[in-house]
Amino acid sequence: MDDVIRLIGIRDTPLSVDEVLGAVRDRGAGGTAVFVGTVRDEDHQRAVTRLSYSAHPSVEQELRRVMEKVAGDYPVRALAAVHRVGDLEIGDLAVVVAAACPHRGEAFDACRRLIDDLKAQVPIWKHQVFADGETEWVGMC
Repeated sequence: MDDVIRLIGIRDTPLSVDEVLGAVRDRGAGGTAVFVGTVRDEDHQRAVTRLSYSAHPSVEQELRRVMEKVAGDYPVRALAAVHRVGDLEIGDLAVVVAAACPHRGEAFDACRRLIDDLKAQVPIWKHQVFADGETEWVGMC
């Protein structure tokens, strides 16, 4: 499984799409799908002024578990996922995931599953501050 899961990272420094794409480069992959999540200036039609991400100490272990499940369910040649923590600015990259598979359809499906499961199952929480001064935690169960 370690040969398929090429990059896992939780970082307080800027993310690189090139790093993630490079990590999943594979001679047997005919398709590579990449998802890039960025910090936007609104959420639910409310202006966002700033946000921060925090993570549980088990975050990398949980992310690996999600990636192993994706690798078990799809013909994945390579997977990579990195997520930011700390304070982010509007436009910053918050998450980058990629899946490389023999065919494009499989790559799209695996990539979508990876980001969806990451958001649903990995203990990373977003704290948003809105222009009106109200705040919201996202991802808290």
